[in-house]
Amino acid sequence: MKAPRDVPNALLESLKSLGLTKYEALVYIGLLRTAGATATEVHEISGVPRASVYPVLDRLVQKELVSVSHTTPKRFDAVPPDQGVENLMRRIESDAESARTALDALYREKGPEGRGDQELVWTIYGEENIRTRLAVMFRSAERSVEVLATWPLLREGVLPLLDPVPDSVPVDIFTERWEGEHPSRFRINVIPFATLRETHLPTEKLLPYERSGVFLVDDARALLWMEGVDGQPSALYSESAGLVLFVRRHITTVTEWARATVQ
Repeated sequence: MKAPRDVPNALLESLKSLGLTKYEALVYIGLLRTAGATATEVHEISGVPRASVYPVLDRLVQKELVSVSHTTPKRFDAVPPDQGVENLMRRIESDAESARTALDALYREKGPEGRGDQELVWTIYGEENIRTRLAVMFRSAERSVEVLATWPLLREGVLPLLDPVPDSVPVDIFTERWEGEHPSRFRINVIPFATLRETHLPTEKLLPYERSGVFLVDDARALLWMEGVDGQPSALYSESAGLVLFVRRHITTVTEWARATVQ
């Protein structure tokens, strides 16, 4: 069946992306154009086959897009678009949350020891994805959190993620400067990178971009955040002993050289 000629394909695709079938979209659009219609009239104005009209109308009633009268014959009317789209979005959000809960339960059943990913190094693209991974790392902290990052990255992308870290877990932050009040729960260490550049430490390889950093949680999970030359961030994440050890040595080297230089 072809859609009525005056129904834009883009509109049909938009409604399909909101969870409607083609027939459902055509019936809803047809009802928006008339003040109440019988099933026969719905067939005529929508182009949906007569045998499919009643099942489609039933589904649209369930989706809160169509109301039905208690008359003989029954008449159907479309819910106004603002309310109709809101109803669809609410169903999508509810379904998404249910799926998230079910999938998370399946993922947790397997557990870290069953995933076999401890020795893998993952590449993460996009700031939102990196922040999501960092948030999970920080929430899971049990012994320690260490952060070596530039101030712009801390201020814009990292500090809010540290709020869920349990109060019993020490948080050490190493950065080139700090603006504003020092949170009492964090141990802030300001490292004079300008002074380090006068030494033999290759600081241009440590934090080469304005927004970059390394993060270590419980000496078991490590993430390296790097701003690309095009301004798009990417990161490496791993629970492998090799990358964790690299980040551990990286942080130790920078902080020890900084302290020695300041003294």
